[in-house]
Amino acid sequence: MSASKSKKNTKNPAKKTSPFPLKGWLAIGLGLLILLFSLLWASLFKAYPMQGQKQMLAIAPGDSYSGFIDRLVKEDKASFPFILKLYQKLVIHDTLKAGVYEIRQGMSIREVLDLIADSENAQMNRILVIEGTTFKQLIESLKKDPLVKNTVLDLPYPQMMRELGIPYAHPEGLFAPDTYFFAKGETDRKILTDLYQRQIKALDQAWQNRAEGLPYQNQYQALIMASIIEKETSLDSELQQVSGVFVRRLQQGMRLQTDPTVIYGMGDKYQGNITRQDLRTPTPYNTYTNAGLPPTPIALPSKKAIEAAMHPDNSSNIYFVATGNGGHKFSATLEQHNRAVQEYLSVLKNR
Repeated sequence: MSASKSKKNTKNPAKKTSPFPLKGWLAIGLGLLILLFSLLWASLFKAYPMQGQKQMLAIAPGDSYSGFIDRLVKEDKASFPFILKLYQKLVIHDTLKAGVYEIRQGMSIREVLDLIADSENAQMNRILVIEGTTFKQLIESLKKDPLVKNTVLDLPYPQMMRELGIPYAHPEGLFAPDTYFFAKGETDRKILTDLYQRQIKALDQAWQNRAEGLPYQNQYQALIMASIIEKETSLDSELQQVSGVFVRRLQQGMRLQTDPTVIYGMGDKYQGNITRQDLRTPTPYNTYTNAGLPPTPIALPSKKAIEAAMHPDNSSNIYFVATGNGGHKFSATLEQHNRAVQEYLSVLKNR
């Protein structure tokens, strides 16, 4: 019998090795975390770019988070819009609230997005510029508003326009009648510049899509016409009809003979009534004594009036008179017009 014992086979079976080391997965995971952190930092936690200690941010009615984020990216104030939009949908949920918000230095993009989701954070000051308002009336309302900082309102009009960088000497008609949201301490310069840009944008767009054969040498003359249309009727349904009457008068060499131009030319002399003598008294704006359009607009026309000036109706009417019931009677012949005038006088008499 052999003294040696049989030795057990202590050889371990071959170990299976992973095709990718664990350290490699860890490195990838760490890299992804670093990338995610970098994206979040560059998008959500990046400081909102601004000059000075604070800045006012205006959000207009109808603005959306998506549009606001796209605007920030376009202005190089934010990056990675898909992360910002995802954050808004997953965390904020609410819609954008119109108003003016105070952004303080050091606030992050995320903090700004949170801020404008709550209307209680907004400073909801506003100026309502009514359609047909004159520029003088607009200036007077700005002067009376204690929340508006006066920097140019007391300047003569030509100097004011130069200060605002507007290439016109006369301001009438060039500022949009609109609701303007602003913050306490907003400057008149900022308000007027924004209203001017809105009006010019509306005028440019309408001019590009205007009807053919209009009797305007340029879009400024179209703006003059729009201001007359605005003052002649308060009914949207009549804007194109009034436009058609005045366009055909210009095309036929007739005088416009519109009272609002006479009133504008009278200035402070107008006290609520217009006389036959007023109609005969020459001023640069009297369209009874002067042919063609007046030299400037006579009010701040709305976008609807501007569109009407570019798209008059296709009728043959060249006269109109008030009905006494809130609208106007339009006529193609003098005979029809005279009957309409008698009807109007009868309504007044019965009252």
